[in-house]
Amino acid sequence: MLASWRDSPTRFREDANAEEDLVLGGYRDRLLVELAQNAADAAGARGTLRVSFVDHELRVANTGHSLDRDGVASLASLRASSKQHGVGRFGVGFAAVLTVCDAPRVVSRHGGVAFSAERTRSVTGRDGRVPVLRLAWPADEQPPEGFDTEVRLPLRGDVETGRLEAEFERQATDLLLALDALDTIEIGDRTWHRDDDGPRIHIHGPDGTTHWLVVREHGELDDLSGLGAEARPQWTACWAANADGPLDDEVLHAPTRTDERLSLPARLIATLPVEADRRRTRPGPARDTVLRHAARAYPKLVELLDPAERTRLVPEPGFPLSEVDEQLRKAVLEALRTTAWLPTRTGTVEPRHAKTVPGRELVDALDDTIDGLTTAEHDPRLQALDVTRLTIADIVERVTGIDRPPTWWHRLYTALAPIADVDRDAREALGALPVPLADGRTRPGPRGTLIADDALDVETDLPIVHRDAVHPLLERLGARHANTADLLDSTRDDVERSLEDAEAGLDVDKLRDTVLTLVGEAGARPGEHPWLAALALPDDTGEQRRADELALPGARFLDLLDDDTPLGVLRQDVADAWPRHVLHAVGVLDGFAIVVDEEPHGPDHDLADEAGWWDAHDEPPARLTAVRDLDLVADDAWPAALRLLAAEPDTWRALHEPGGYTGWWIAHHALLAGRAPRDWRLETAPELAGLYDPVPPIDVDPSVLTAIGVRATFDVADEELLDRLGDPDREVPAGTTMRAHAALARAARDGELADAEPPYAVRSLTGQVVPAAEGLVLDAPWVLGVVEAERVVSAGPDFALAEPLAELLDLPLASEVIVGAVAGPAESVRWADLGAVVDGCDLAGIPVPPGGPLVHHKLTVRIGLIDHEVAWWVEDGVVHCVDSTTGLARALAWTVDRWPDRHLLAAVLEDPESVLS
Repeated sequence: MLASWRDSPTRFREDANAEEDLVLGGYRDRLLVELAQNAADAAGARGTLRVSFVDHELRVANTGHSLDRDGVASLASLRASSKQHGVGRFGVGFAAVLTVCDAPRVVSRHGGVAFSAERTRSVTGRDGRVPVLRLAWPADEQPPEGFDTEVRLPLRGDVETGRLEAEFERQATDLLLALDALDTIEIGDRTWHRDDDGPRIHIHGPDGTTHWLVVREHGELDDLSGLGAEARPQWTACWAANADGPLDDEVLHAPTRTDERLSLPARLIATLPVEADRRRTRPGPARDTVLRHAARAYPKLVELLDPAERTRLVPEPGFPLSEVDEQLRKAVLEALRTTAWLPTRTGTVEPRHAKTVPGRELVDALDDTIDGLTTAEHDPRLQALDVTRLTIADIVERVTGIDRPPTWWHRLYTALAPIADVDRDAREALGALPVPLADGRTRPGPRGTLIADDALDVETDLPIVHRDAVHPLLERLGARHANTADLLDSTRDDVERSLEDAEAGLDVDKLRDTVLTLVGEAGARPGEHPWLAALALPDDTGEQRRADELALPGARFLDLLDDDTPLGVLRQDVADAWPRHVLHAVGVLDGFAIVVDEEPHGPDHDLADEAGWWDAHDEPPARLTAVRDLDLVADDAWPAALRLLAAEPDTWRALHEPGGYTGWWIAHHALLAGRAPRDWRLETAPELAGLYDPVPPIDVDPSVLTAIGVRATFDVADEELLDRLGDPDREVPAGTTMRAHAALARAARDGELADAEPPYAVRSLTGQVVPAAEGLVLDAPWVLGVVEAERVVSAGPDFALAEPLAELLDLPLASEVIVGAVAGPAESVRWADLGAVVDGCDLAGIPVPPGGPLVHHKLTVRIGLIDHEVAWWVEDGVVHCVDSTTGLARALAWTVDRWPDRHLLAAVLEDPESVLS
């Protein structure tokens, strides 16, 4: 070696650089791996590796073959290993020791060698970086007892023994798994030991035991090198799966750790061709062949797992982590796809022919119904293996039409229930799930089926679930418990088409008896099930009619109806066979029927003029309680009809419902003594005397009459009131007239009569009716002293109502027409200076007002060319009056805004003592 360096100076630097590249690159973190590989090569089988630290020197001892001449040559040669096959054939792995040491020694039972950077520099006369492992010197040392070889590495000062020891401990388990020839590794006082149990390997360490499942394959490579069959290299492949959990950050082992990252859930340890630094595999036919054979062996590893856990060894979907990973994943997936390893209830199935369903319980429930059904839980990883995932909809489709006993269906429902609880799509698909019925039929879908709580005494074709198949899932999917009320509801479709069936010649008697029986047992009330009114029943002529078009024989209200009424009478034998309340509940009439709708959406209840009532409301009615068939009552029968309506609680409530249909319809369409109810007033409403006539005696509560429109008070919304006030044929008291005008004025002020037409005639204070063109609305009381009372229209003492009344009647205000000028001398007097006024105010509890009137001996007001003598007047806001009780009292009442008290004030001014007495 020295001669070669002398003959070729560049050779020395090439060797130094090559060795440096290995130390800094390929072997920078592979010290224990390389030493363990050498130990495994030497051990052959069941070898032991011991790592210890003595005086800052790392010592790695192993059992097996001792160092020999060829071994020394390999150590001192960069590319000349004595091994024919395997990882160490390049003879470069030992270079890993240079990462921590400049003077390694290898001692053996038959001798040893030492290497030294310092001694190399000495013999070569060179400084700096020199090849360390090219020159070997004898080492006169022995390995420890029980071991055949030991590598001794004096550590450089910058190497931390604690960190190095911790790193070795992390690699111990991997090395025992990768190197079959080693079964024990000792690091300091801690030991790792491997036990082989067939395909199971247990690695016992100081921190516990890990368990592995292992499959090994081996063989010869094809004659890829052209050396012939005798020189064909051997290959081995070992798959290892951690039985305790998933692997983290897995890489390919060839057979020791490489940098080829893998995404497989198991470790591959194979004799693959690798680059000189052992970090990457070498592409080529040899690598492809070994990876192909390894992939074909992968299903055997999967089969070692419990059937329920096998899918965890299927590669997860994702991008490959390396070129080797991509090649291996594809081959493994193909091997898994075409090998029967997925468990079924009776064996295994190839994934490409397998089907999964959500949940083992569902697999058991379906038993042999679906071919290829695997018991494995569905996992997204199975999609890459072409496993068919059956949705709930697929399952429903496959079980539809099959014949199974009710108990089988019950088991299926039990398995499906947890899925339906959490999956909305599954619940929708289960809407078509077959359900066995008590009569032997199978119904497609639970909705509409009934679960009978008790035995039924009536024969029926109702869709009742077979008792052995009853399950809570069916309820969640629409089945209902079949108490009597539910059974009754289930007949709805049949009831609603019963008349059509009868007219088509079908026998509906069985349906009639079934429904009437259920109505009686359920205690149904009239109107509770409106659809029952469609039940076909025979009338007294034998014709089938709707129940709500029939009345019980002898019903009292029949005498109140028109002769051409469309109602019929129930056939006598049917009426005798069933209790009156049962027939009444299905709609047969024993009196006026009630329609109830708690949330009406429109005038769609088939009531006479219902749209007119609906439109009469500013807001849609929130509730409807209505008496039907009112349009069938004869015009002259309304007094008796009202007494009948008032006698029944339900119709009484309908009559009195605020804004209700019943009262509205009678008010607008019924006749009392030939006139509408709104044309009459209550006998107890004298304030309407003259405007309306008292209603004829009917013998009902006044509230009934009020509910149907008989008047108790002024109805200012009715424009007829204006016409009645202007009717000269009526004698209306003055008080009634003023109250009516006041009510109209208030309504006009509030905007309620914006569309009212002005009348042609008006009624004045005297009760006379005058043309509207001659009328005046009184807004100032003093004008009464100069204008004819026959022209004055008054709303009473509240003069603020005068203006809206004038606008409503289209009349002028009196103060606008009667404009007068005060004439004659007057004396300004303060109210406080008038003793009688002061005393009167005190007695009346009125503060004495400030200021005072202009008092006249004689007060004259000129209107046009005519003078009028009056007791008081107001001109431009100034009060004038004569010195009299009448004049002062009116002027004072106006001044203190107590006009209604003017007569009281007059009496006080005239004789205070008389008021006190």
